[in-house]
Amino acid sequence: YDVDATTGLLDYDAIAQQARKEKPAILLAGYSSYPRLINFAKMKDIADDVGAVLIADIAHFAGLVAGKAITGEYNPVPYADIITSTTHKTMRGPRGGFILCTEEFADIVDKGCPLVLGGPLPHVMAAKAVAFREASQPEFCEYASNVIDNAKSLAEGLLEGGAMLLTGGTDNHLVIIDVTKYGITGRHAESALREAGITVNRNSIPSDPNGPWYTSGVRIGTPATTTLGLGAEEMKSIANIIVDVLEATIPEGSSKAKYVISSGVLESANNAVSKMLKNFPLYHDLDISE
Repeated sequence: YDVDATTGLLDYDAIAQQARKEKPAILLAGYSSYPRLINFAKMKDIADDVGAVLIADIAHFAGLVAGKAITGEYNPVPYADIITSTTHKTMRGPRGGFILCTEEFADIVDKGCPLVLGGPLPHVMAAKAVAFREASQPEFCEYASNVIDNAKSLAEGLLEGGAMLLTGGTDNHLVIIDVTKYGITGRHAESALREAGITVNRNSIPSDPNGPWYTSGVRIGTPATTTLGLGAEEMKSIANIIVDVLEATIPEGSSKAKYVISSGVLESANNAVSKMLKNFPLYHDLDISE
C-alpha cells in the first residue's frame, strides 16, 4: 500500500480495501520517513478483518512511545501482535534491536533466536540496560515531548522560509523537505547541508522522479539536537540556515550529485552552527572543540 498521492498521508480506507483484495498473512505498519502518527487501532481493525497478523515496526519512534509522547490509538503496544524496534535512534541506546509479541507468537520468536533474529553482543548489553533504565525515568518523558515540540518548531520555521514539507508538517520527530522547488536533488541538498555543518540524509518522496539513490527529498530528525538541549528558538535558526543553503545550492551542469554553492553562504552557515553548538556542548565537563 502507499500514501495518498496528494496529501502524503495514509489512507486507511484505501488500505482496508486493498487488504480485502490481497488477503495478506501479515499487515506491516511502520515506516522510515513518515512524519505523522500511525493509527494502530485502525490498522488492527484492518488486519483482523482479513485475518492478518499486525506487525508494527517502530524502530524510528520507539523512544516517543516509551516516553509516553505517543499514546492512545497511536501507541502500537495494545494493538500489534508483534513489534520490532531498534535500541538506538529515539531510544538513545547503542545499536541493536528488540522484539515484543503477544503470548501467541512467543514460541515462534524464541525459536528464531539467535540464528535468524540476532546474535548477542555482550559488549553492548550493559549499554542497552542503561538505555532502558533511562527510558523508564520521568526525564525521558520530557525528552520525548521536547523531541516532537522541536520537530514542529523546525517545520514551522521551514514553512515560513518557503520550504515544501511532505504532508505539510509533522506529528513526530521527523521533517521531510521536498527539495524539487530549488531545482536540486536530495543528493545535492544532503551534501551541501553537510558542508554547511548540518547532517541530514537524502530521502525519497512519494512518486519520486529522481529514484531512491538521488532522491527529491531530505529527512531531518530532532532527537540529537533535543538531547543537546536545543529548543524552539534554535530550531527556527536551524530552519533559516537550511533554507539559505538550499536556495544557494545549484547543480553543476546536468549532474544529480555535483553542485556549486556560494562560499559566503557556506561560511555564514558554518559560523552560525559553530556559535550555536558552543552554547550546547556534548560533554559539559570536557573540551572537545579542538
